[in-house]
Amino acid sequence: HFYAIVDEVDSVLIDEARTPHIISAPDSAPTNRYYEYSKIVEKLNSNLDYKIDEKMRTAHLTEHGISKIEKLYGISNIYEKDFDTVYHLEAALKARTLFQKEKDYIVKDDQVILVDEFTGRLMEGRRLSEGLHQAIEAKEGVTIQRESKVLATVSLQNYFRMYEKLAGMTGTALTEAEEFNKIYKLEVVVIPTNKKMIRTDYPDSVYKTFRAKISAVVDEIEKANKIGQPVLVGTTSIEKNEIISEFLKRKGIKHELLNAKNHEREAEIIAKAGEKGAVTVATNMAGRGVDIILGGEVPKNEDGKPRIGTKELEVWEKKHDEVLKLGGLYVIGTERHESRRIDNQLRGRSGRQGDPGASRFFVALEDEIMRLFGGERIAGLMTRFNMPENVPLEHSLVSRAIEQAQIKVEGFYFDSRKHVVEYDDVLNKQREIIYKARREVLEAGKKGFEKLLKEKVIEKIKASIENLVMINVGQNFDGESPSQKIVREFSTIIPFDEESQKNLINQIESLHGENQKIEFLQKLAIDVYKKREEDLSEDIARQIEKFVMLSVNDNLWIEHLDAIENLRSGIGLRGYGQKDPLVEYKNEAFRMFEQLIATIDDEIVHRIYKVQVQIPETPRPQHVVTQAAGQSKPQKTKTAESSSAKSKLGRNDPCWCNSGKKWKRCHWPN
Repeated sequence: HFYAIVDEVDSVLIDEARTPHIISAPDSAPTNRYYEYSKIVEKLNSNLDYKIDEKMRTAHLTEHGISKIEKLYGISNIYEKDFDTVYHLEAALKARTLFQKEKDYIVKDDQVILVDEFTGRLMEGRRLSEGLHQAIEAKEGVTIQRESKVLATVSLQNYFRMYEKLAGMTGTALTEAEEFNKIYKLEVVVIPTNKKMIRTDYPDSVYKTFRAKISAVVDEIEKANKIGQPVLVGTTSIEKNEIISEFLKRKGIKHELLNAKNHEREAEIIAKAGEKGAVTVATNMAGRGVDIILGGEVPKNEDGKPRIGTKELEVWEKKHDEVLKLGGLYVIGTERHESRRIDNQLRGRSGRQGDPGASRFFVALEDEIMRLFGGERIAGLMTRFNMPENVPLEHSLVSRAIEQAQIKVEGFYFDSRKHVVEYDDVLNKQREIIYKARREVLEAGKKGFEKLLKEKVIEKIKASIENLVMINVGQNFDGESPSQKIVREFSTIIPFDEESQKNLINQIESLHGENQKIEFLQKLAIDVYKKREEDLSEDIARQIEKFVMLSVNDNLWIEHLDAIENLRSGIGLRGYGQKDPLVEYKNEAFRMFEQLIATIDDEIVHRIYKVQVQIPETPRPQHVVTQAAGQSKPQKTKTAESSSAKSKLGRNDPCWCNSGKKWKRCHWPN
């Protein structure tokens, strides 16, 4: 790859980069036991049976919870005797406690579809791994899809670092300048706005409770709506989106609802969002990349240019000017997001190209970010001053405290992404070696490179035989001489009958020294290989080599990915032994990779001689002979091709039997 230019670069390279991307294929058939696990989890007590860490997004059974499950299943030690059940129960527990409907996913057409927390859009086709998606499907009572098997995996950071030149653009990169530099070696350059920004950004209004905050949001919408100022309300989830919509309905305020459930109408809703008196309640879908034009959509010709000099354009200009006088678009945020960039994207819908506008965020101490990342300081202030529930706390100190909480969250997620990269860097080196080997096999199949495959296979055969002899020579086995052991193992590469094996043992015993034995067996193996090549044809022999090498490479790499994932999930425990988990992971992964390379070569050698090829025979026409009653000589009946059809053939026409020969050289002489 040479270069990539990424639009909304912070969304792609930072927000998406927390989890590695996986190519998977359906694995085992779905099991109805997922429904059973889901029902068991419902019976667990949140205070006694499990612990949740919302910050780390983990859920684990306690000792009390494990003993309760052991009683249900009648097992004394479930971790030893039925670990698979524990694995699936913990997935069901995560699905029950950490994944919320209408926030993390929606249920549509008997399917669980994930919602992107940063853009608010549906991620159709994407599924959670490790049985988690199936656990959510069981929780919602929809049809459980098959589990997936990982075929390939790469972190987004390592994928984009494959490009020699990388660049991008966004309006909100400055807060993540450090990460762009450390991970991607990219500098952030700030380009001034085309026109001076005159939007008013009010300080945050902080309320004690969620109820008081929602009430204040609705009052603010009503106030702006009375004078006709267009309002865009941003929410963090579909659920909260619908709560505000319900409150507005009660107040009789006409509004449009935009979320992942009705994304089909997105273009139509956004086109009208800047009109006088418009109220649009949206998730993060109305944030990044959305252009809301004051006064509504500009009348355009088919070529996309404004209809200059037409009545429609004059009417639009009047509407546009009227909205400008009202103060432009008013953006109301109902909650602070974990990242300042997402809030800035929402704010940025207003005050575009020098237009007036305003923005304000409403925050409650019960909001997730305040609860998890340091709302105690503000809560302490509100309690000290004995402030009523419906009176907001508005002060630059409060806004700074909230911003500090967001910086803390951003730092937390930066560490998490750095952690992903550090561990994926280890696998990335291995990935490059395996994929390079795979590419070489694919390219060796091209014209002019065919002999490369044969050379590679013969090289592997020679190395395997050398290892086989060196390991077994000079060693005594129970009731078996070294020569017998060598021949027995050699026969797992090239199948020989018992008589041939006996002859081989005698021949090997008559040879002196390891080198003579190695040379003898290598010559024998290569002679058998060449004879097999002559029997099959060179073209088929090359196809077999390509098929064996690719299938062995792919299957063992998939198994290796599974083993590496298991290693990674448990390596953190080495920290208790005063060892650095990353260093331990690198050492273990290197050892496992060495073993993988040796196993690939060994498997290719053991498989290459055993592939059977079925060459279809060309069908021969049959003449059916029948004998009628009273006839002494049998007569030939008419074949599928009548004699009249044959008489139409010219001597140089292709023969009717599909042999590919001319008629005169095939059936005509008969």
